[in-house]
Amino acid sequence: MMSIERHHTSARASGIVINDGIVYLSGQVAADPEADITEQTRSTLERVDALLTEAGSDREHLLTATIFLRDIDNHFALMNEVWNAWVPEGHAPARACVEAHMARSALLVEICVTAAVAG
Repeated sequence: MMSIERHHTSARASGIVINDGIVYLSGQVAADPEADITEQTRSTLERVDALLTEAGSDREHLLTATIFLRDIDNHFALMNEVWNAWVPEGHAPARACVEAHMARSALLVEICVTAAVAG
């Protein structure tokens, strides 16, 4: 029998869904939407780290990532500097990065990841 776990669930979404050893995180955004792209990326990845830890996973178990940027022309390289330092060597996930209209105009980046449960 399949057991699906949901954490931080509201009427609209769950922050974490765990099913069959796979962790699905909802899109994460920065704590301070007024910060620049570098700080928003750092803050967003800190939130991803915290949710992965809560779900029993970590960066070394990343499977996929989708990154949404408000302005890909001006923010792609800066976001990648933070991203590249965050992903452990040899553990890069399959990844897509696209330009998108954000839910709030101040948001510059949103990151959604899936990962395997550690161990």
